Amino acid sequence: MKRLVILSLPGVLGCAAAAPAPAPTPASEPPHALHGHHGPHRFQGAEEWAKAFDDPTRDAWQKPDEVIKALALTDDAVVADIGAGTGYFAVRLARELPRGKVLAVDVEPDMVRYLRERAQRERLHNVVSLLSPVDDPRLPEKVDLALVVNTVHHIEQRTTYFGKLKASLEPNGRVVIVDFKMGDLPVGPPEAMRLPPATVTAELAAAGLTLVALDEATLPYQYLATYAAAP
Repeated sequence: MKRLVILSLPGVLGCAAAAPAPAPTPASEPPHALHGHHGPHRFQGAEEWAKAFDDPTRDAWQKPDEVIKALALTDDAVVADIGAGTGYFAVRLARELPRGKVLAVDVEPDMVRYLRERAQRERLHNVVSLLSPVDDPRLPEKVDLALVVNTVHHIEQRTTYFGKLKASLEPNGRVVIVDFKMGDLPVGPPEAMRLPPATVTAELAAAGLTLVALDEATLPYQYLATYAAAP
């Protein structure tokens, strides 16, 4: 089986809060982001966050079907959606991969619980919901591709993190990063928090990953950068 990893980590680490934070507004940072820094809250109360994370209006700019199509997956691919949150990408991938599997990984225990229950409700038996630490993808098996959605700008010690991810790739494995372009955008984090492709490329090069393709046309507010292990 071919294997794929999706990284799009929504759990906020470093500060516990008793109640769920208010749902993000359309102009705020979207879901599927790992806050490796000490954020103002955690993504507890998954049922409330699902209203924002899985809001159909997100589809207009996130274009999940186009992202998945661009990955050119076979239907037996094994996918690890790291930072799966409430399952925005995980459930779509599960339906696209009837002979495959989705390892839906998140750093927030309540998100892991929610997605496990969602997969049961929707009879997606090829979704496995898993908890991982903030500093290590901790993949249970080798993978062919990793997709990092709206997340890279939140990962601390990115070179170290992606070095660990590289160790979990198959020899011809790839990493695809989807993150926000620079400039005035109606969605996403403040521009000061964003990372242009050149910065990401330099940091991943230090982890042994080389840029092989850059797509800035498929999505209106985000780029797709594809990396492969350096020879």
